[in-house]
Amino acid sequence: MFSHCKEEFELAMDREYAGFVPLPMQRFPDMRRSLGKFLTGSILVLGVGAFLTGCAGEPAAPVAPTSAPAAPSIAADSLIGKWGLASYHNEADRARTETAARGQCNKPFVIGKGQSGGVMMHVADQTEPQEMFVKPAEGRNFLGPAGPPGVAQDLEIMSFDKGVLVMSWMDPDTANRYGTMVYARCKTK
Repeated sequence: MFSHCKEEFELAMDREYAGFVPLPMQRFPDMRRSLGKFLTGSILVLGVGAFLTGCAGEPAAPVAPTSAPAAPSIAADSLIGKWGLASYHNEADRARTETAARGQCNKPFVIGKGQSGGVMMHVADQTEPQEMFVKPAEGRNFLGPAGPPGVAQDLEIMSFDKGVLVMSWMDPDTANRYGTMVYARCKTK
């Protein structure tokens, strides 16, 4: 790192400008080597110290107090089953879309039990089902892959009442393409 400094020092010491060699150097030739080692060591120590100071200069991220995560107000098991599925883009179409979702039970959307406590379901733009988890945050519930709540891959659970589940994608592009999703629980025969 500082090897160029040592080389420059040694070159400067080896040069004799107009035959001038400092008096201590004339009397004690080993002093040149000792002085070079001393300066190289000093520069190295100062460089490492500056590096460590720069690393230590940034404060560590505050650690949040550890507490148990809030329990979701919707149990993952309550989502398992067969659902009719439809979607809307305008809130005025919600009632009509719920009726349309109930009409889709002849070709149900199946939500299964996941291996890690979540639910298995197909999600936007994926050909294979993924395990999704109910994730609470600030009085809201999200359904998405393992990780923090409210990220782009999540659906926000807008409502879940009387067998009708309404969810909206957090990712604006996905929400624009798919709309607000309405799942109507299919009646068991």
